[in-house]
Amino acid sequence: MSDAPPDNAPIDIGSIDLTPHPPEEQPRPRSRVRVVLLSGLLAVAVAGGGALAYTGWQIAAQKDATLTPPAQVGSLRLDESEEAKNTADYLQTAVAAEIDMDKTIGAVYTDTAGQGKDVLLFGGTTLFWTPENDLDAAFDLIDDNQGAVTGMHEVDAGKLGGTMKCGTTKADTGELTVCGWADHGSLALAMFNNRPESEAAPLLRQLREAAESR
Repeated sequence: MSDAPPDNAPIDIGSIDLTPHPPEEQPRPRSRVRVVLLSGLLAVAVAGGGALAYTGWQIAAQKDATLTPPAQVGSLRLDESEEAKNTADYLQTAVAAEIDMDKTIGAVYTDTAGQGKDVLLFGGTTLFWTPENDLDAAFDLIDDNQGAVTGMHEVDAGKLGGTMKCGTTKADTGELTVCGWADHGSLALAMFNNRPESEAAPLLRQLREAAESR
């Protein structure tokens, strides 16, 4: 006897899934613009982090500076006469009124070579967050008392770093060269009588290296 279903028997389709299915979605490619943008932001973040780290290192290395006027540097000798001390006190008071500092200094140096190349040095120490801005403010102090400092520009600050600038101002005896430095721990200005910048800037670096310690 044959087990085949009769010709008119219903066909079992229970095991066949006839439900329509949408085609499988293909993964969307990442937007190139988005990749480039994220890469750029990452580069900026890395660069910014490096700059902040370098600034933080500078602050930590420079913030605890002390200034002590040396007794002698080259042919310059600290003038301890009463008149020089009064001048030094005046300079300290003037710079302290312009810039808030923890400690100020003032000193008058005479040139033992006898050429009338005296030097006035004044400044102080504290934590300076923006040394260059504070140095510019110190130059403004001379603007108020002597006459505008003209031709101010950056010069080599030397091995102690920070920023250093020079310019000229007018005095009763003629033009004076004015140079100053600032870092995150100290700031000072010097006025040089009868010295061009080519002499004044190197001499200030010598004075600074002898006066500043960290």
